[in-house]
Amino acid sequence: MDSVSGTQKPLIVLKARKGFSAIPFRDLLMYRDLLMTLALRDVKLRYRQTALGAIWVILQPLAGAGLFSFVFGTVAKLPSDGIPYLVFSFVGMLCWNVFSVTLGKSSASLIGNAHLVSKVYFPRLILPLSTVPGVLLDFLIGLGMFAVLAVIYGVPLSVNILALPLILAIAFMMALGLGMYFSSLMVTYRDVQYVIPVLVQFLLFASPVAFSISAIPPKFQALVGINPVVGMIEAFRWCLLGTPVTNVGGVIYSAIFAVGSFFLGALAFQRMERRFADVI
Repeated sequence: MDSVSGTQKPLIVLKARKGFSAIPFRDLLMYRDLLMTLALRDVKLRYRQTALGAIWVILQPLAGAGLFSFVFGTVAKLPSDGIPYLVFSFVGMLCWNVFSVTLGKSSASLIGNAHLVSKVYFPRLILPLSTVPGVLLDFLIGLGMFAVLAVIYGVPLSVNILALPLILAIAFMMALGLGMYFSSLMVTYRDVQYVIPVLVQFLLFASPVAFSISAIPPKFQALVGINPVVGMIEAFRWCLLGTPVTNVGGVIYSAIFAVGSFFLGALAFQRMERRFADVI
């Protein structure tokens, strides 16, 4: 009962959803303005009081690609499928950053907004989803730098680039699925925030970010292919560089893993949502 107006306020009850209702599309649509506000806040906070601003989005993958180019290309002399090693590793970093940054931000989204979760009602799923626009903006800036490198090194673009949005969706879905699950666990078990950076670092060196899958001995390629990020990165390079895909089945596996992890992550998130405000 509202003490001022004397009217009865509607009671909102959080219940675990089942099946495809694990993703509350109607609620997300209703609170879309909040989602965009949180996304815009994330972008503003990231570049506030920085001298270089958005240039960091270019410098970080470029510096990483330069280091990988020297270590794996110049010193180890690993193959890069006929592509200049700097461009080859830069594209790998672009894809990896979409996955790793989305995973990191979405995993910490509940803890980072604990004051909102404990005081105000809104679909909590908005918090991990709000990380996507900022990461997408960074990706588009990095994609502009790739275009510059492609012109400098004479790397032609092919019609494969039309499939880029699909591969990008796979990267986002995979990262969000894992991120939603980890963010739910982090509310109760704060140790998870220390496990994720280790997991991400391990995946970085277990994935063909800085090297071609063809550089791995054939007898070990099946073992490496268990990592779902492998097929995603190969498909990403195929889109931008036209490099061959070693294992088409690996790309299909990455897509299935991404969709499955997104659905299961959302389902786990919704089942644990009703405890967030009490535990956080």
